[in-house]
Amino acid sequence: MGARIDLTRSRFRRRASVLALAAVVAGGCSRGAPGPAPDGAPDRAASPCPAVTDTAVRAVARAEAVNTPWDGPTTGPRAVPGKSVVFVASTMTNPGVAGTANGVREAARTIGWRVRVIDGQGTPSGIRSAMGQAIALRPSGIVIGGFDPNSVAQQVGNANDAGIPLVGWHATRSPGPSANPRLFTNVTSRVEDVARISAYWIIATSNGRAGAVIFTDSSIPFAENKSQLIRKTLQTCSGVKLLAYENIPLPDTGIRMPVVASSLLSRLGERWTHSVAINDVYFADAAPALRAAGRKGSGPPYAIGAGDGDPSAFQRIRNRQFQQATVPEPLNAQGGQIIDELNRAFAGRPPSGYVTPVHLTTTGNVGNTTSWEPRGYREAYRRIWFGQ
Repeated sequence: MGARIDLTRSRFRRRASVLALAAVVAGGCSRGAPGPAPDGAPDRAASPCPAVTDTAVRAVARAEAVNTPWDGPTTGPRAVPGKSVVFVASTMTNPGVAGTANGVREAARTIGWRVRVIDGQGTPSGIRSAMGQAIALRPSGIVIGGFDPNSVAQQVGNANDAGIPLVGWHATRSPGPSANPRLFTNVTSRVEDVARISAYWIIATSNGRAGAVIFTDSSIPFAENKSQLIRKTLQTCSGVKLLAYENIPLPDTGIRMPVVASSLLSRLGERWTHSVAINDVYFADAAPALRAAGRKGSGPPYAIGAGDGDPSAFQRIRNRQFQQATVPEPLNAQGGQIIDELNRAFAGRPPSGYVTPVHLTTTGNVGNTTSWEPRGYREAYRRIWFGQ
């Protein structure tokens, strides 16, 4: 009998008591998704790692909080007029990269700058070529959108020599400035927070008894670091078994994920209860294979995307189609932050130091939304740039 996660009911129980937060796990009989205790919450004493499970359940409840107000910068330099920005995208087929590019475009319109997006097409040569084109345009600033700056070290050096500020998005392992490669700042959430809450969701929803598969792109240092952190957090619970660690480059997910998912189903069977991927796109491309194998979209393997949270992921979560959760980046707000950071660079001011807080979107709180953004970020940036 298939397991079922009922996060909508759990939201009401969370208001009653902290213990009832564990109701994110619902009934069923499949391995890795034990049935609930009589009061609707699983018996955490029965978990192989009760202390870790308790911590995970509490963390998941906090991260699910909605309507988070803006906690970012409220002061900074006024808008520097007449600037131009080139957004170099690793690949515009990556929804997170595309969503951030759109956020940059929106914020640039607000501040009155010109933006051009150049698509690296997801290949090393394409990204190098895109960076070369960007530098040749002599823009005021360049955004490194979702790829390792060290893979274009020569072009980064050329931009540094030309005095063109570089702002990264998911470009290095940590948020903030980078000395080598030299970036004014890197805009991202803390990978440690994203990895931890993704693993905690698996521990919480399985009561510490999951058979997990990790999907990653080891060619991207940021992504590989994230997936290794997920692995380490899962290993804090003795009842969670890591069944497979699949390295599939993001540009290849459309071709490889259906084949890999079919193979995993054949090899692992019912032991495969949970999936976590460094990007939601893995689950979009796995869905046809799972559907062809007769799996239900609301059943195992339960899936969480550890990053981005593009609109299609929200739709899959809302419709319970082979994805139950995502850790969304506020892509529009991060686009606004990228423009604000570049404005600080142009004004000779230091970076803001702001880091996006971790958030968790699940079947219980997704509602009718297609993205997650902190309340009031647009107004905050307008007040900084124009004093309005």
